[in-house]
Amino acid sequence: MHYKQFISRRIHTIVFFSLLSVIWISSPALAQIGVGAEPPKEAELLFNGKKRSLHQNWTYWEGPRLAASLPIKWEIVPDPVDKGTAVSANDPAGAGGKYGAADIVTKQKFTDFRLHVEFLIKKEGGNSGVYLQNRYEIQILDGDSTDHGMAAVINEKAAPYQVYKGLGQWNAYDIQFRAARFDESGKITDKAMTTIYFNGEKIHENVPIQQVWGGANSGLDGGRDGGKGITDRPGGIKLQAEGHEVLFRNIWVQRLALEEPDTNF
Repeated sequence: MHYKQFISRRIHTIVFFSLLSVIWISSPALAQIGVGAEPPKEAELLFNGKKRSLHQNWTYWEGPRLAASLPIKWEIVPDPVDKGTAVSANDPAGAGGKYGAADIVTKQKFTDFRLHVEFLIKKEGGNSGVYLQNRYEIQILDGDSTDHGMAAVINEKAAPYQVYKGLGQWNAYDIQFRAARFDESGKITDKAMTTIYFNGEKIHENVPIQQVWGGANSGLDGGRDGGKGITDRPGGIKLQAEGHEVLFRNIWVQRLALEEPDTNF
């Protein structure tokens, strides 16, 4: 082969594989988890950073400690990292760690689902939480690596703390959840179960959830039999206000029907 022909073919080969790698990197299949994950077609966008989205899809949870009144007082703020806006959980009614006083919950209720939530903690010790079915908390807590800390299935299973990106950075939970199942008498036959990716890394796989923690002020059924009296009713996605500057953006949910007790994805 002539030297010039050889060089020409080499260049074409390099260009081809370079383009192929760009296509592969930008493939939606690789953007299904982690910060910036886009919702699939079947998903419902719960919050896009805008005030209209907040008030259209969310309301205050009317728990026994509710101290806030509509309209929602969670402030829409500039995104400190990227362009756009986010919402701050620092509702005045939740100051001092009064969870349940100003928590917000989706107007829509869910049974089995896939959930994506992005959050950013601005200051040390920042505290909030993502509640599945307004019952089971996946913790958001800077500086805590215990089973009550960051990304824990609260009070039941700790998560590897090093996956957390730290203060001032966006983090993402990708959660697949299967609600508890019941027999005709109302007795639980299958406990609620979840699999969770934290910033694209799997941290929990098919973890059964035992109960609602935190009492009646925490979520649905929290006041029933010490949190073990789970009922067969759907619940919303709830975000916790505890007087901290924890920001949220890009929240979406996809309804599922998980027949088998398997949430792995």
